[in-house]
Amino acid sequence: MSDPTEALVRHARDARGVVTLTLNRPQAFNALSEAMLEALQAQLDAVAHDAAARVVVIAAAGKAFCAGHDLKEMRAQPSLAYYQELFARCTRLMLSIQRLPVPVIARVQGVATAAGCQLVAMCDLAVAASNAQFAVSGVNLGLFCSTPGVALSRNVSRKFAFEMLVTGELIDAARARELGLVNRVAAPEQLDAEIERLASSIVAKPRVAVAMGKQLFYRQLEAGIVAAYEDAGTTMACNMMDEAALEGVQAFNEKRLPSWGAR
Repeated sequence: MSDPTEALVRHARDARGVVTLTLNRPQAFNALSEAMLEALQAQLDAVAHDAAARVVVIAAAGKAFCAGHDLKEMRAQPSLAYYQELFARCTRLMLSIQRLPVPVIARVQGVATAAGCQLVAMCDLAVAASNAQFAVSGVNLGLFCSTPGVALSRNVSRKFAFEMLVTGELIDAARARELGLVNRVAAPEQLDAEIERLASSIVAKPRVAVAMGKQLFYRQLEAGIVAAYEDAGTTMACNMMDEAALEGVQAFNEKRLPSWGAR
């Protein structure tokens, strides 16, 4: 484990390839300071080049998952150029999550507000403690959560996303699951076990199939239906030619478990 005084702690990748990154500013409700943005970006870049990585879990220390951007830092440098650079860095970070070849799971406890809610929405999957709460609350301070709204509106319906954006109100974990912001909700003491079940299901599958599928999943969402089907058909054909898929289909035909090994 890294130095616990750092803004972000990377835990050693386990034998299955699960990498855990822990936001580590509990005294500041894990607000996304510039140092934390830089550290998280560096670790995601490292995972992107780690062929042994299979799943990333983004967790947080303390009572909160993430309270959004560090407002004290933001207020200390009130210039348009600074704010444009800050939000550009945040956007790069969020897109890096989507572009990783492995699934990213948000482990959410406590509150996830503003850019913290955006972080949850940008993760491929999210598991929340039953006492977690979510909001895009910038509007309460006179700052509409525009960039979090991009991620939020790609997770929940337009009307629910807009309601959250214009009211800034908190929703609980059960409501977040109903809306599609999180996949699973667990009692706080069962949160890690639920994360483990989800991660174990993913790492049991061939890495190449998951990577190809994740890339296609997000590409087709932004395309028209004809282009999406063309892309999906090509991707599936290429996937079928991979040794893992050929072995999986052969194993099915022979009524046995596939022998994937470390693929």
